[in-house]
Amino acid sequence: MAEISLGIALLGSGRMAHVYGPKINTHPNLRLEIVFNPNVTSANRAAAAYGGRASDDIEATLADPAVDAVIIATPTNTHVEYIEAAARAGKPIYCEKPLDQTLERVDACLETLNQNPVPFMLGFNRRFDPDNSAVRRAVADGELGQINFLMSTSREPAPPPIEYVKASGGYFLDAQIHDIDLLCWIAGERPERVFAAGSCVFDESIGAEGDVDLAMTTLIMPSGALAHINNSRACVYGFDQRLEVFGTEGMVQTSNQRDDPLIRWNGTKTEAKSSLKHFFLERYDASFYHALDEFYRAVTEARAPSATEHDGRAALAIALACARSRSSGEAVAPDY
Repeated sequence: MAEISLGIALLGSGRMAHVYGPKINTHPNLRLEIVFNPNVTSANRAAAAYGGRASDDIEATLADPAVDAVIIATPTNTHVEYIEAAARAGKPIYCEKPLDQTLERVDACLETLNQNPVPFMLGFNRRFDPDNSAVRRAVADGELGQINFLMSTSREPAPPPIEYVKASGGYFLDAQIHDIDLLCWIAGERPERVFAAGSCVFDESIGAEGDVDLAMTTLIMPSGALAHINNSRACVYGFDQRLEVFGTEGMVQTSNQRDDPLIRWNGTKTEAKSSLKHFFLERYDASFYHALDEFYRAVTEARAPSATEHDGRAALAIALACARSRSSGEAVAPDY
């Protein structure tokens, strides 16, 4: 029996659209029908690269009978607008994280989704990285016994442009939210309290915006487990991504990925000849495909995707609590 094919409207034609465009084309059961951007020149460039038609009319895009589902890869401050429009049009939705930068707008959006139920998946792609998925399976299978510590290291190669920082919502909402969602997903629980500290040591212009480029966070779980996250906006040796979970029966770790995975030993030295994957586009390349495949499977199997709008709200609530903790110097309870 042939599998169902889904026609996709890709909303947005910026950086993340250039991540999803190739993945849509690689998937055997997704086809790119429309690339939407109010700036039709930009939409035309992406459509020329990945296929489909360009559009600057969101209503016409969502009403097009060739469009079976939408992928939202637009700036964060537009997510709620497009989620609500797609839900009212009855289209299944895959949306880049975060849902928004405020819980008020997210709650209004969730009400619209309640009134217009469609499959909805939030793009927490790191859940779908094969290494991270293996860690969660080890925990879920009871391999580690009772979980005591979870630790995530996430260090980027260089600070982003200051214009990006100004619109990002801050380091906790923009970057650490990935670590927050990942550790909560692996642990199977969400923190009762969080404690976060941050500083600015790499780029003074980031500090001038009231943001940080270095952060350490502790999530205090109801079970008594502690989760630690350390983030840096700069890392001279590449994109440092490591995960560790420690329990009463053992520990699992992930290692950094390199173009040449071999480590060589000889009589004088131990050497890894290649550097780390440069950034998230390279390190997590496969995860974007697996995330889209999960969305496809959920839509065609008429089930909820495994990363939902409620996961997105919870991760945002935790990230906002981390930002408040950093400012106040005190432990903060997330506003679930």
